[in-house]
Amino acid sequence: RETALWMVACLLLSSLPTGQLHSTCHAFVGETVVLPCSTSPPGELTLSKSLLYWQIGTTHLVHFFQNGQDSLKDQDKKFRGRTSLFLDQMKYGNLSLKISSVQLGDDAEYSCIYREAESHQTKKSTIKLKVSAPPRIEEPPSPSEQNQIPSGSPTNVPCLAMLLLSFLLLVPLGLWHL
Repeated sequence: RETALWMVACLLLSSLPTGQLHSTCHAFVGETVVLPCSTSPPGELTLSKSLLYWQIGTTHLVHFFQNGQDSLKDQDKKFRGRTSLFLDQMKYGNLSLKISSVQLGDDAEYSCIYREAESHQTKKSTIKLKVSAPPRIEEPPSPSEQNQIPSGSPTNVPCLAMLLLSFLLLVPLGLWHL
């Protein structure tokens, strides 16, 4: 499925050095998307002494993780209940953010900011999320619609009738002259 392809592509992009990567992810409204972020070099992180911010600009807090747990009391209301981290993978450097039920308003540039409390090292990655309306899927006509005479402009039906009438009149006339 296309969503799975985008998730794999985004995760592959996350293996590049953090801080230098500016990637783009795509999602349709209603889908779940994973915004990639990882530390490099990969190694075991001390999460109890780390901070992880996911934000839009400087005023919209999308997700915050500190002292080994989520801290979402100041999270932007439009993201409540729709974001999560990969807690079982974080200690190995996967800081990616999952956003469910993507909305058109989620289209933005996101920053993943990771800070180790002891070393005061900060790493930042920027990911652009582009959100589109879901594609329209044309439904094939139902069997009952396929048996109906197609509706078109009013001139189509009289032309067909004239053609049939001409054929019916000309065949007997042509046979009479033989």
